[in-house]
Amino acid sequence: MEEYFFLCPYCGQHISFLLDTSVSAQSYIEDCEVCCRPIEVQYSISGSRVDNFSAHTADE
Repeated sequence: MEEYFFLCPYCGQHISFLLDTSVSAQSYIEDCEVCCRPIEVQYSISGSRVDNFSAHTADE
């Protein structure tokens, strides 16, 4: 697991999620810890490091 810091696409606050580095690529939705709105997270792992990361609004 790796803690990854980024800005919430809704409220702009600096937050972090724990990413599972044992999975080569993942996409899921998790709520912002500040504003509680759903964020669509996508990332890929190279070796044991985050290679590509994106966080977007999860439009319903």
